[in-house]
Amino acid sequence: ADIGKATVRVAGVNANNRSYDATANATLSGAPTVAALGADVVAVGGTPVALFADKNVGVAKPVSVTGYALTGADAANYNLLQPTGLAADISKANLNVTGVSANNRVFDGTVNATLSGTATVTALGADSVTLGGTGVATFANSNAGQGKTVSVGGYTLSGADAANYALVQPTGLTATITPRPLSVAAGDAAKVFGDADPVFNFTVG
Repeated sequence: ADIGKATVRVAGVNANNRSYDATANATLSGAPTVAALGADVVAVGGTPVALFADKNVGVAKPVSVTGYALTGADAANYNLLQPTGLAADISKANLNVTGVSANNRVFDGTVNATLSGTATVTALGADSVTLGGTGVATFANSNAGQGKTVSVGGYTLSGADAANYALVQPTGLTATITPRPLSVAAGDAAKVFGDADPVFNFTVG
């Protein structure tokens, strides 16, 4: 009669969550094991390759595994099944807006700031991502000062792979608000000797 091979499955491993990296690559953790029969000498070897179904961001995405192999004196008596039922999350990657700086200006009583340069983003791999929107820059307050922090918002992402990224507006920008020159001019006034002094007036500008 024939003795067919028994089947053993690799257990003891899990797929790891990770940030988006424009690939479908996954990683595993844990110690792979198999439950051989009786006192059989069987161990798990090989080099596992773990892959998500696709590269995109998602929760509990299925992960497939190949590459494990059996070793040991009794390995030829078994068929090996790769790990199944594994899943993990891919979270969005941060995408920073760069290439802009804040401009110094003279005090004007507002918190408005302006930007110079060309805003850009550098997506991963060959991802299709376009930066849009209009940068809106503001100082924390309107007062004159050196190296004042400038916050920026308003930029947006579009493109086929935009959903895989969390856009980070420009950070670390500073600029100076210099005091506005203020001139005071006295208005003309005259009087005839002996009359009361005229009312003096001033123009501030």
